[in-house]
Amino acid sequence: MPKKLSIITINWNNAAGLRQTLESVTSQLTSDCEYVVIDGNSDDGSQNVIREYADRLTYWQSEPKAGIYADMNKGIAKATGEYCLFLNAGDWLVNDVLPKAVNECTGEDVIYFNTYLSYDNTRIEALRYSPTLTMRNFFKSTIGHQSTLIKRELFNRYGMYDETLRLHGDYAFWLKSIILENATCKYVNKFLSYYDMGGQTANPNEYTLQEVSTVLSQSLPKRVLDDYDYWHKRERELEILVWYKNQKMLYGGLVFLYKVVKNLHRLMA
Repeated sequence: MPKKLSIITINWNNAAGLRQTLESVTSQLTSDCEYVVIDGNSDDGSQNVIREYADRLTYWQSEPKAGIYADMNKGIAKATGEYCLFLNAGDWLVNDVLPKAVNECTGEDVIYFNTYLSYDNTRIEALRYSPTLTMRNFFKSTIGHQSTLIKRELFNRYGMYDETLRLHGDYAFWLKSIILENATCKYVNKFLSYYDMGGQTANPNEYTLQEVSTVLSQSLPKRVLDDYDYWHKRERELEILVWYKNQKMLYGGLVFLYKVVKNLHRLMA
């Protein structure tokens, strides 16, 4: 009988994080789930960790890594479930969540949950997503890859992950499938996973921001992006203004200072 959900984990030289991921998944696997692990020929003991859990895995392989999204595509090729969930080494599932996640597999193309952000396993931040998804949600932002169930058929319909992208292949896939092709979406206001904020894709830098810009420019016309950029900046300005207004004493002081400066300019004119 076909499985409802294929969990796919990729790993390269993160034995400790991999063990955490494997334990969280294998401890709650049900008959509706299968588990695929793709290792990039790690030399840090990761393969020994995988062998410890091998009897609970549907499939695993270890061969020279080809890149994050190339390895994810290898996992998709081995998956047989109706939906795929990508949980990279270092990420882990909320306790007892897999049966609940399977019950949410009700036919939509994309089913997304909330995410806990984990900072060195010591500080946890709860991240909730919008119950509806528009381009506004995806302009320089995204949903949690590790908390989203993707109907496997979408990869046949829209293509696999773009392997030329180092860190934002999932973002490009969201733009294509959800925004441009209008894939059906379902929001589940529950937390599915913990995202390791020490991973490569977690912390923005000059390269990652440039890759996001590249994905956007390849997906939408410049005139559309210019509009989004303008309103994005205006929204940020309004958020700052609202914050200042809520700081009664600070805002009052700034208004008083503004009036003093304005009067000085008028007197000097």
